Amino acid sequence: MYSVPDEWVNATVDVRPWLDQKIGAVLAHRTEVERGALPGRLAGLPPSDREGLLSTEWYIRRDLGPAAAAQTHLT
Repeated sequence: MYSVPDEWVNATVDVRPWLDQKIGAVLAHRTEVERGALPGRLAGLPPSDREGLLSTEWYIRRDLGPAAAAQTHLT
């Protein structure tokens, strides 16, 4: 899977409040699910594993000014 080094990641977002919508959106790509691409692999996981993988998003934050530099956890 495409990724960046862990040390580049400096912001996380807990997206559990939107998890049902996120999973629904991923699984809505039926042709991808059927051909075994990533959405299909996610569809085959037990719900608890799927939640564990999709409930947090990680970002590389690019700060625009000094006030933003102190915030590393986004809600």
